[in-house]
Amino acid sequence: MTYDEKLQNVSVLGAAGKMGSGILLLTAVEMANIGLKPENKGKTFVLNAIDLSDEGLSGIMSYIKGQVRKIAEKQTVWLRSVYEDRADLIENGEIIDQYIFDVMNVIRPTTAMEVAYRSGLIFEAVSENPDLKVKILSQIDRNNPNNAWYFTNTSSVPIHLIEEKANIKGRILGFHFYNPPAVQKLVELITTKNSDPIMIDFAYAYSKHLRKIIVPSNDIAGFIGNGHFMRDGLHGIQEATRLTSKYSWPEAVYMINKVSQDFLVRPMGIFQLMDYVGVDVMKFILNVMDPYMTDEKLHSDVLDQYNALGVKGGQMSSGAQKDGFLKYEKGQAVAAYDPSTKSYVNFADFAEKCDAALGSLPEGFMPWKAIIRKKNKEELFTSFFTNMKAMDTLGAQLGMTYGARSNAIGNKLVADGVANNSNDVNTVMLTGFFHAFGPINNYFD
Repeated sequence: MTYDEKLQNVSVLGAAGKMGSGILLLTAVEMANIGLKPENKGKTFVLNAIDLSDEGLSGIMSYIKGQVRKIAEKQTVWLRSVYEDRADLIENGEIIDQYIFDVMNVIRPTTAMEVAYRSGLIFEAVSENPDLKVKILSQIDRNNPNNAWYFTNTSSVPIHLIEEKANIKGRILGFHFYNPPAVQKLVELITTKNSDPIMIDFAYAYSKHLRKIIVPSNDIAGFIGNGHFMRDGLHGIQEATRLTSKYSWPEAVYMINKVSQDFLVRPMGIFQLMDYVGVDVMKFILNVMDPYMTDEKLHSDVLDQYNALGVKGGQMSSGAQKDGFLKYEKGQAVAAYDPSTKSYVNFADFAEKCDAALGSLPEGFMPWKAIIRKKNKEELFTSFFTNMKAMDTLGAQLGMTYGARSNAIGNKLVADGVANNSNDVNTVMLTGFFHAFGPINNYFD
């Protein structure tokens, strides 16, 4: 079966969700583009958008239409060549509208999972629950005569576990898009010892068509991305807890968030990142990973406490950030949550005190937005961290400790066989998390 034929009937499970909607958009565009090839004229391409929510599916169709319009507006020259045999399409607006129609015509929104029984390729983007994934995929496979391939978007569940329990030997792989899939360039590819080589080749071809960067990860819970991020987040929580011997919890959260953002030159601090992912999601992923880690305990009482109090972070359907460890106004963090009082404490009440305690940033500091554009980043970072190492301020000490811990996490991922090499770890963190430098480096020696 050719690449084009494999994409004639596809299903996306969890299509109205944050990840599923992005996978749906990318796949719909790819399938429509294939369908517009002269050699595929007259062939039917079907993309089943499957979700439990009728309301969610309705909203996702509006989202897809808007996104496809943006895509079409950027490639009108190519679209003119695609529709050159259509004498009725003269103006750019007419051509764009036709392309939108052709993409939307591929999609079939439904709450009936049974339509997946006819698909040869199924993307799974339901919640990060191993039992649910196994239940859904095994049900589909029992009723699907096509020896379907299953691409699961799991960010933590071992693929061989799903493979064995769903009885789909050799026909599943981890295809972990990063959020949001339509924007993020990175995909983690996780295979098992049974994975069909033809399926793996297809995965690489599909990624290439989508202009994604694939990083292979070995089949160990959490893989590379969450393998690093979860432990990095736990370190941030532990450091904040340690600071509570002298500072309040909101102050400690503020300080560690500032250190992890400014002193490590990241796009956002660790507590802001945990809010972005979701405090509840982080707790759930740690629960998935922990049973497979024999030499460490991946758990946080703080995450348990926040979840019990209903402080969960995440994003609203509009993309706006929900409050979690931090409170947000117009996209900016303005306060930190105090579990003891069940209320947020404004940064304005303590930021000056905490900034003074941390001390000044090392000479040569540039914010993340500025330094990522520099061609001589390595030289700039070497100088910056050399200056940090020579300082005896609290901020510098915390920054060096945090950077060294991030480095150790990265090296352990290689040593434990999660990543094949240090370059793969760095690529995931640079591309998937937008770090300005990879965690495995010589800055913190």
